[in-house]
Amino acid sequence: MNTHQIIEDFFGVAPDTQLKFLYSFVIILVFWVILRLLKKFVVEKIDDMTVRYQWQKIVQYSTVFIALLFLTRVWFGGFGSLATYFGLLSAGLAIAFKDLLVNLVGWIFIMIRKPLRVGDRVQIGDVTGDVIDVRIFQFSVMEVGNWVDADQSTGRIIHIPNGMVFTKTQANYTAGFEYIWNEIPVLVTFESDWKLAKQILTEAVTKHGLTLSTEAAKQIKEAAKQFLIFYTKLTPRVYTSVKDSGVLLTIRYLCHARQRRGTEESIWEEILEQFAKHDDIDFAYPTKRFYNNESEGKPGTKPK
Repeated sequence: MNTHQIIEDFFGVAPDTQLKFLYSFVIILVFWVILRLLKKFVVEKIDDMTVRYQWQKIVQYSTVFIALLFLTRVWFGGFGSLATYFGLLSAGLAIAFKDLLVNLVGWIFIMIRKPLRVGDRVQIGDVTGDVIDVRIFQFSVMEVGNWVDADQSTGRIIHIPNGMVFTKTQANYTAGFEYIWNEIPVLVTFESDWKLAKQILTEAVTKHGLTLSTEAAKQIKEAAKQFLIFYTKLTPRVYTSVKDSGVLLTIRYLCHARQRRGTEESIWEEILEQFAKHDDIDFAYPTKRFYNNESEGKPGTKPK
């Protein structure tokens, strides 16, 4: 009496089923060893924690999926032909490597279409930063903004999957045209000489924005060769509007994407110096006051 017969008599398991259990055990053992070897000699050699984590998941899911295909073949028979089998195998691998393939296609898109390059300042989703590296599966940016004011660096390096270029809105601050429009709101009281204040603001922003506007005009001509970019005016301007607390004078001017804080500081310092010389100009801020129309109102508005 052979071993198969003994097992069949004792456990009631047919010889064919016994072989299936044996093959299943061998398959599981082989793929377990393969998984351990891949993790030890491939995954653990990757220094980047993010990439290592991604590859660990990919290797684990792919190994389990292929092992399940072999187990299915053992227990439920063949798939009719090798072409069908490898077709299912390819489909399974495509699903297991979906994110990896999307990132690879994203890298090809970045290389060909060039929505971003190393050195560009970009915003993708909620992340803004300067691109410092572009790899096959991800690109890296030095983060700016966030808890730091005026678009200055936070010191953090953020790695973004290349596939994000297909799913997130992208803004490029420097591609083709390296300047952005910046605005500085200045609120003065209703009693201030707002015309004189507007003149002071115009002189201040013209002093710090004229050269930039001239240089920006050259870049617009170059950028217009690739993009439909046109502006009727590049010179700085001060707009007037009225708010609850006073007259709002809004300075609008061009500045380099990486120099917004510096130019704004220069303009503000000159504004403060010039306003200090005039007693009839004062900043407005939320205050509470009582207004007597009979003593303060215009003659035509007083009650009769």
